[in-house]
Amino acid sequence: MHGHEHGAGHHHAHGFDVVARAEEICRARDLQFTRLRRDVLETVAAAQGPLGAYDIAERLSVPGRRVAAVSVYRALDFLTDLNLVHRIASRNAFVSCAHEHGAGEGLVFLICRTCGGIGETTAPEIEAGLDRALDRAGFKPASRIVEVEGECGACRERQG
Repeated sequence: MHGHEHGAGHHHAHGFDVVARAEEICRARDLQFTRLRRDVLETVAAAQGPLGAYDIAERLSVPGRRVAAVSVYRALDFLTDLNLVHRIASRNAFVSCAHEHGAGEGLVFLICRTCGGIGETTAPEIEAGLDRALDRAGFKPASRIVEVEGECGACRERQG
């Protein structure tokens, strides 16, 4: 398993990395990396934790120029499709991701109920079992994200 932290002081400080990666992916695939998509990605990357679309819209809005949540959702869909952000379904919120994932690699989000931190990892042993269960069911997943809620090691240590 490898892990990456999101939130609670462990956010991806890869705003530049993730934007550079987005530019590279869009160039390679001949996709438009619009100003709004860049702004949404930079906002999520700079956040201390997961952000919802309305929070992002609020942060991008300035007096006299509101950014509509529907526009933010469209940008988030685009960024999610490219694996530049991940949706945390249980929070209906998004975190940035500055690293590549292998083809078909599923994600496991470890969500701390105490500090709100979100760790990201992969678990090949879970993937193998999930593959077998999906094959038996004849099911082809659109995404493979597992969310586990509990308490992170740092919070457990603080409670002694």
